[in-house]
Formats: sequence, structure tokens, C-alpha cells
Amino acid sequence: MLALDGGSGAAGPRDPLKWRHSFTPTNIMTQDELKQAVARTAIDYVVDGEIIGVGTGSTANFFIDELGKIKDRIKGAVASSEATAARLRGHGIAVYDLNDVESISVYVDGADEIDAGGAMIKGGGAALTREKIVASVSKRFVCIADGSKLVQTLGTFPLPVEVVPMARAAVARRLTELGGQPRLRVESGTDKPFVTDNGGHLLDVAGLSITDPAALESEINQIVGVIAVGLFARRGADVCLLGTGEGVKTLSF
Repeated sequence: MLALDGGSGAAGPRDPLKWRHSFTPTNIMTQDELKQAVARTAIDYVVDGEIIGVGTGSTANFFIDELGKIKDRIKGAVASSEATAARLRGHGIAVYDLNDVESISVYVDGADEIDAGGAMIKGGGAALTREKIVASVSKRFVCIADGSKLVQTLGTFPLPVEVVPMARAAVARRLTELGGQPRLRVESGTDKPFVTDNGGHLLDVAGLSITDPAALESEINQIVGVIAVGLFARRGADVCLLGTGEGVKTLSF
């Protein structure tokens, strides 16, 4: 169930999309400024003295930069990608292997889309598998996003599916049978397949209207050759910090 907090303790309307379009912004903020605002707010969820899970992508990068300012308050972090690990180390934050960590108090990451139930599409940054692993062992998942990421139904953003390279054609056929339009992700400016940190390839699936995210997540996970699907529904967000022209709104699920 979704609860909205505009910062004053007053509950918002039941439909988050109606709420999102019901105000007139008092100032115009760029998308990067909105991302920076939610990144700063996410610091309030950091637990002192513990290890923090950190996601991948442009919004997560803003959070890492904010985390660097309070690095002495935490023990370190588990990264969801090699790029995130490098950025964390650049701020002098210790990076731990998940195999050496017993628990993670909070995982902070962005989303390509999030719905009113806290289900998300993730993987635009190609780190969906490791993001899903770190999220699965974290006590709390805090999603940080600008207001454009809140949607009524998931699927406008193409759904990333990481696959074993030899199985990509077979998996693509199955995804087509499910009503999707899979397209192989390639390296920028080339026709070579993009290779993930895990050595997998990515199929970006357009044309889906995802009305039951958890069911579709399970169905795609069962396709032989799939490493992970970028649907985060069975382990969705606990909280979403949403950047808007009125400030950061807190959505609790």
C-alpha cells in the first residue's frame, strides 16, 4: 500500500499520479537538480557504523557523492557494479565483497520506472543482476528518483533482461511470445553486443504493459538462459524518495 508524505505529515491523495500532476511547481528544477535533491535526502536513511548497499546509474552517482561527505560515519559499502565500486573508492569509501558481509541495513538505488506498489523496472545502467542480489539481502530498499519515473503501469521503459550469450536468440523468441519486442543492446556506436559485468548480454524488451509485475518477473525468470530480469516486484522498494518541483516527496509501500 502506498502512503505519501509531502514533508508536512499530511497524507496525499490515493492516486500518486493525480497527486503528482495536481500542483504547479513554484520553481523550475532540472532533472539533475531533482536527482541531487533526492540523493541528499537519502542520506537520512544511512545507518551509522554499518555497511550500505549502493546502486548504479546517474541518480545513484549523486548519492555516492553525498555519501562521500559522511564517509566517516559508515563502515563501508557493497557496490552493485564495477563502476559504482570505482566511484565509491574515489571518495575513499571502503568497498566490501558481498560474500564477506553478514547484513546490509539499507540499499539505495534509482529506478527507470516505479509504480504505486513499489514495483520497478531497473537495468538501464546494465547492472540489474547485481542490483537485484544486493537488494535481496538488504533490510530496507530506498529508491531515489525524479518525478518522471512514477508511472501508472510499468512498461513504457523497455524491460532489460540479462541473458547467457549463447541463449539470447532462444530467449528473444520466448519474450516475443509474451508480447514483447526484444532488441539486443549494443556498445555505443557499434553493432557489438554490450557485455555486462557478469559477462552477459542484454535484451531490452519494448511493447509490454506490465499489469502484474510479480507474475511476469517469475515467468521471465523461468526462461532457460535468463540470468535476471529488470523487474523488481517480488523485492520492490520499501520507500521512494521522489524529486518534484515542490521538493522531495516520500512514498512508503
